[in-house]
Amino acid sequence: MGINQVNTPHHKADELEQLLFGWNLPLWYSARVRRQSVLAVIALALGFAFATRASAQALHIILDDRPGPEKFQLIHVPDLLTLMSDPSSHVQIYDANFPDVRMQFGVIDGAHLLSSYDNFNVAKELPPDKSTKLIFYCYDKRCMASHFAARRAIDAGYKNVEVMSDGILGWYVAQQPIHRVSEAEAESTE
Repeated sequence: MGINQVNTPHHKADELEQLLFGWNLPLWYSARVRRQSVLAVIALALGFAFATRASAQALHIILDDRPGPEKFQLIHVPDLLTLMSDPSSHVQIYDANFPDVRMQFGVIDGAHLLSSYDNFNVAKELPPDKSTKLIFYCYDKRCMASHFAARRAIDAGYKNVEVMSDGILGWYVAQQPIHRVSEAEAESTE
């Protein structure tokens, strides 16, 4: 043995690691790195598992198919067009998008802009009559902001709530009229 070599039971493991992986690290270091790597992988796996479960729980809450007046209906562009063309429907449309989406795509003409999809002031931003037909929309079918806003309205006692699931993107693709908004308008609320 040379002067700098230490006779440990794991000396052969060091030689094997160096041969296989080109590592020339002391055993205590490589064992610590392996242990930290394993712990990091376990932490990431647990984090992913909890995040997936939290997302699934949030989605379950949003899409909870509660019976009775708490349930909202999903509608599409043609359904909203029919409601808008009927003056007796008294439909109120609410945009639940972020300001940058409003600036990029505009808003449905006549839509009220919510201050936020999940924390808007129900008493201030929605009509006082709880039987008014409310339609919420956001970006597209994958966007859940309109679902959150609709659930908030239902929780506040509104009975006639729907979500236009196609969103502003579906409205745009269907070549329906869009009101372009400035940055100030996109960020303001009524």
